Amino acid sequence: MNPITIIIIYFTILMGPLITMASTNLMLMWVGLEMSLLAIIPLLINKKNPRSIEAATKYFITQATASMMILLAMILNYKQLGMWTFQQQTNNMLLNIMLISLSMKLGLAPFHYWLPEVTQGIPLHIGLILLTWQKIAPLSIMFQIYHLLNPTLVLILAISSIFMGAWGGLNQTQTRKIMAYSSIAHMGWMVAILPYNPNLTLLNLIIYIILTIPMFMTLMMNTSTTINSMSLLWNKTPMILTMTSLLLLSLGGLPPLTGFLPKWTIITELLKNNCLIMATLMAMMALLNLFFYTRLIYSTSLTMFPTNNNSKMTSHHSNPKYNLILPSLTILSTLTLPLSPQLIL
Repeated sequence: MNPITIIIIYFTILMGPLITMASTNLMLMWVGLEMSLLAIIPLLINKKNPRSIEAATKYFITQATASMMILLAMILNYKQLGMWTFQQQTNNMLLNIMLISLSMKLGLAPFHYWLPEVTQGIPLHIGLILLTWQKIAPLSIMFQIYHLLNPTLVLILAISSIFMGAWGGLNQTQTRKIMAYSSIAHMGWMVAILPYNPNLTLLNLIIYIILTIPMFMTLMMNTSTTINSMSLLWNKTPMILTMTSLLLLSLGGLPPLTGFLPKWTIITELLKNNCLIMATLMAMMALLNLFFYTRLIYSTSLTMFPTNNNSKMTSHHSNPKYNLILPSLTILSTLTLPLSPQLIL
């Protein structure tokens, strides 16, 4: 692809969510969503194979349907109130349509079926953009209208996402699908706390991105797309193996790593709001998530041959940016928990 074209595409992907976050006008929010949707399609089909074209088609159809529903809700709201913002007087049906369409864009259950398939069919670095940056715009809209949304429907979407993220990842052998189901579960946690304390949703999103970026970087360094290919890490880059194990445990929310912080704060906030059953179910499903991360660690760290072949080992990666960024992000992903009192206050 032409370098100028790539620059334009990545700039549009960067600007789309920023426009959505900075806007209070619904039409501008929709424009930001469309920019990020249309700009990422050429990246999805950059490699001319049937799998990536299928993934791009699924992504486009799902996102275009959700965009159409958002536009419908916006236009009917304008017809009712004469303004491009949602108000207390807005019809509840329009707010429910908006919530469902944003759930489709985020990949919340039961609208999640496209996400693992699309992530599986695209390269790892595009999968990273899809599971992190592309989530920011729909979540920012939810953040702006959270006080108008139906809390019962929000909690149903959240608990079903946490269930599907946990159960769906159990029988997967492809690392991209595992990361997609992990994303569904994390989105469920973010949405679960939205009606009670939206600031915790932002905290969870930031920590999720900090955890996901180094995890994808370790996969990209060795082009590990299956659990079997990850099991060869011990013989190539032993240090990366240690980082990967810590990152996976942090993603699972094991204390005292950083990934425990959002789960801890969210469960505490739910208990303050008397959501005892909800908090219990979420904690139980978090154990299922931790199980399939631990299974990944088992296949990479604990199934080793008795002797290593030192000639194949590399102490550092040939790409210098990995040598600088990856350790820094790994430290952030594992050792931020002591800073939690300052973060929460």
